[in-house]
Amino acid sequence: MTVSGTLLAFDFGTQRIGIAIGNTLSASARPLTTIADEKNAVRFAAIATLLAEWQPGALVVGLPCNDDGTPHEMTARCRRFANQLKGRFNLPTILVDERYTSAAASTQLTAQGVHGRKQKPLLDQYAAQQILQAYLDEPSAGLIV
Repeated sequence: MTVSGTLLAFDFGTQRIGIAIGNTLSASARPLTTIADEKNAVRFAAIATLLAEWQPGALVVGLPCNDDGTPHEMTARCRRFANQLKGRFNLPTILVDERYTSAAASTQLTAQGVHGRKQKPLLDQYAAQQILQAYLDEPSAGLIV
């Protein structure tokens, strides 16, 4: 399946969800926002607002794995989150390997002069940008939910 147009990407976490936006035409992604709430009702309401505003053609969710590619506790949680997105919003949902995206996001922020604790509120949305950029660079690497 090929998707085109606007895409939203998610770096799912139990405390925060980073969100990035991108477009297949420009093949570029940028950080958008972070949802810093642990309550599912609040999270999905915020996501619904973003979907209404940006009208994405598909959603991309980072899938965490161990360095060797094997799943761990967060792998199942992210798959469940991706399934919930697909079920609630009826949009194509794609899983993308997110190994090393947080480290790359931290490096990117450091290069922009954001250091230490000041990175915390931005790190997840920059990680989401890394996830989405990885998909835009290599769409065949994504797994359809």
